[in-house]
Amino acid sequence: MTTEPLHIVCPHCHTTNRLARDALSQSPDCGKCHRALFDGHPAALDEAAFEKHVGRSQVPVLVDFWAPWCGPCRAMAPQFEAAARELEPHVRLVKVNTEEAQALGARLQIRSIPTLALFVNGREVARQPGAMGAADIARWVRANLPRP
Repeated sequence: MTTEPLHIVCPHCHTTNRLARDALSQSPDCGKCHRALFDGHPAALDEAAFEKHVGRSQVPVLVDFWAPWCGPCRAMAPQFEAAARELEPHVRLVKVNTEEAQALGARLQIRSIPTLALFVNGREVARQPGAMGAADIARWVRANLPRP
């Protein structure tokens, strides 16, 4: 196992933190704002924060592209929240409101919502449209993570 530190972007202040891999599961705090780097809740991101999390975090980032008017999106929200509690700290879960980040949705060709997209090392590795339950979300993520 490598001893190089991981870069983890804070879900609150969006500062990039360096963290030893073995500290990942020890409830680490942000060096700047001192809040938990992983709190079991998906982070709501705008386009700039999305770019920072996907581009700099060295843990996979699972994005829920959604909109407030979307019934299936609202139905999936508690399931996505439950999946965050199960998958963090090894996967960062975030939500992007496509009504507020229309340019991002267009650039990534988000055609329907909800859509889940999994990013690893800044690259999209998998995409799944449609609402899912928490267990299915976790299973889908684990099935699509690259093997070490």
